[in-house]
Amino acid sequence: MPDLSKPPVTELASAPVRRRMLLAGGLTGALLTASAVGTAGFLSYLARLLLLPDRDHVDDVRIRHIGQEWITLSVTPDSVRPGRYGLWFPGGHLRVGEVLDASSTSVRRVLERIDAGTPQPGPARWNGWYYARDPRADLGVDYQDIVVRSDVGDLPVWLIEPDGSVGGRDRWAVLIHGRGGERPECLRAVPVLRRLGMTCVIPSYRNDVGAPPSPDGRYNLGLSEWRDVEACVRHALAHGADDVVLVGWSMGGAAALQMLDCSGLADAVSAVVLDSPVVDWGHVIRHQAEVLGLPPLVARSVTDLIGRRWARRLVGVHQPLDVARTNWEVRAAELRHPLLIMHSDGDDLVPGDPALALSRARPDLVRWERWITARHTQEWNTDPARWEAAVADFLS
Repeated sequence: MPDLSKPPVTELASAPVRRRMLLAGGLTGALLTASAVGTAGFLSYLARLLLLPDRDHVDDVRIRHIGQEWITLSVTPDSVRPGRYGLWFPGGHLRVGEVLDASSTSVRRVLERIDAGTPQPGPARWNGWYYARDPRADLGVDYQDIVVRSDVGDLPVWLIEPDGSVGGRDRWAVLIHGRGGERPECLRAVPVLRRLGMTCVIPSYRNDVGAPPSPDGRYNLGLSEWRDVEACVRHALAHGADDVVLVGWSMGGAAALQMLDCSGLADAVSAVVLDSPVVDWGHVIRHQAEVLGLPPLVARSVTDLIGRRWARRLVGVHQPLDVARTNWEVRAAELRHPLLIMHSDGDDLVPGDPALALSRARPDLVRWERWITARHTQEWNTDPARWEAAVADFLS
């Protein structure tokens, strides 16, 4: 079971990373007019922020009052949003539901469950996954802890059997969490997949806490993580799977798409479900640069730098990362698998424009489900019934 006293980083750019990038943005003008050495150092610093696993845990909301069936929180962009969410507090975790009432400074929500610990007024941290522990603790579903061998070593994996009442094909699903996430992020999808008769495989992949590191200890934007997805597909096939479905969130979606592109096992995959996927890392980098007030030249330069062989030591990567390979809007004609893409207009981390463009370019393969207000990877949170119905309809 995860250590609930040390909540993981769950966003593409956590608060500490954003603060460091904002500081970097303030220095941009001076450094871009400085020497080539100074500029290269600045760009490599930004590239490392993008690729380094972030282990900082930052409190972003405060618990003000706690009742038997409700909890009052400080107002933040997250705490007032509709839906179901989790909250880490010192030594524990709880889950909240609908908003009951709100003022300019506080919001009162339904207290659905205290998973661990005793919440007290004070700092806490928002959890967009809703769940935080393991399949048995959070879903009441038995599972096995197994290991799956990848090229970097043994991956810790949760293996969850399907609903025993469902017969037919031996279908498996590989669930891939997002950048900086952990396995509990994927638990939201397990109930509907089990009802469809699927065995669920949920891995911790390279550079996760408790998983083997990659040779460089860096995120590779899905360009190496796909090998861990492939290892799980190989495990499924070796244990009787007739076909495999991939389900990915954010960078997990990018890793799924790379697996379909690069793996000799791609034909074993029958369908793919993507939630807030990164369909083009170049677009994400440009968007984040714009949000942070960095000139477009900086985004282009960072993208170029991480793809240069000579810059590997500057950036700290084992192999250069060709961001163009992640642009599936441009590569739409190469797509061969049916995709369900769910994305929200309210996603301020990974905008859905490239995914929407991909769906329009390949309506024969891509089904588009548009959300309006959900933040990044939180479509399920705002409407679980709709999310599960879309997945069930697509995979049925």
